[in-house]
Amino acid sequence: MAGLERPKVVTLTEMAADRVKSIMSSADNDYIGVRVGVKNGGCAGMSYTMEYADTQDPLDEIVEDKGVKILIEAKAVLFLLGTEMDYQEGKLSSGFVFNNPNQTDACGCGESVSITPAKSLA
Repeated sequence: MAGLERPKVVTLTEMAADRVKSIMSSADNDYIGVRVGVKNGGCAGMSYTMEYADTQDPLDEIVEDKGVKILIEAKAVLFLLGTEMDYQEGKLSSGFVFNNPNQTDACGCGESVSITPAKSLA
């Protein structure tokens, strides 16, 4: 069907987009974006990953939102589908927060999560 746009795997809040732009502008190298993924580990089973991306893998899912380019590892797409990436600042800590509808649990320290893969888009 023409006109139907596939939903973005990840969206960013204004705070997250502003923080990524700030980090990218002060980076030592000329990176193409930020790579987001998940990895096994932690007491709840998985954790989110973020790193500078200097190259694009042919299987990366590319999301451009609010002027920010996010590269999502192919193996993470179903785990991150529908996730909103936010940036929060508090008195004692600040950091990126992933509001993920596929997340089923998190550990007490907040470093790892349990995530169920989303159903296919088909």
